[in-house]
Amino acid sequence: MKKLFLIIGAPGSGKTTDAELIAAKHNNITHYSTGDMFRAEVLSGSQRGEIINTFISAGNIVPIDIAIETILGAIKTASTDIVIIDGYPRSIEQMVELDKYLVNVTHLSLLR
Repeated sequence: MKKLFLIIGAPGSGKTTDAELIAAKHNNITHYSTGDMFRAEVLSGSQRGEIINTFISAGNIVPIDIAIETILGAIKTASTDIVIIDGYPRSIEQMVELDKYLVNVTHLSLLR
């Protein structure tokens, strides 16, 4: 089963820098930045990317369900069993919803 670590903090607090340093020192850790994931999804031209772009280009937060689907997709495709994600969640509501998804996914063994 994969292990997920979240690095949260205020904008500019060094989340990405810390996550990159940790991942660079351990070849068994994959690091994702939620902002980078969203931008990559937009560049992919996927339907989800188009939806994400409508929110990002308007300066709005990506809806929780779309953000979590993007994050879960990245976790599933990670080449390592340890994943660090920085920049998500950004609110208690996002954390609660992410936790719900992760509990369900863990029970369904989708992240194995």
